[in-house]
Amino acid sequence: MAVRSVKIDQAELRQIKELYEGVMSHACHGLFFKEGSVIGAAMADEALKDRPRYFERAAKLLEERGWVESIRFTDREAVARGSIEVAPSDIPTCHRLRGMLREFYERFKGGRVKCTEEACASTGQSECRFRVEEL
Repeated sequence: MAVRSVKIDQAELRQIKELYEGVMSHACHGLFFKEGSVIGAAMADEALKDRPRYFERAAKLLEERGWVESIRFTDREAVARGSIEVAPSDIPTCHRLRGMLREFYERFKGGRVKCTEEACASTGQSECRFRVEEL
């Protein structure tokens, strides 16, 4: 069976988030994170095909698929600009992206990691900054 793709724009993604938050409050953020993990798993597997350029390939996949305008990876941090999940908020909002990043790091490192969004453009920061810690 051929794999098909769908497109969801930023306004639709925001409306879905508001729908879930209206029903579940902030409890839905864990679901968004898990969605990101599912989406990120396939991308991480694809990036692993070129392990020497893994994070370069991961960045390109995230950019090509519209999740971010740009992203850079280091051993313990990922910094993104233009996350599609950005919307004015008092708290970080890039839950799906955080799930994807955790998948990228776990598959590359071969072990569990914790991924925390420490700065978010939704709260007025210039970029979204994710700290990665090995568990």
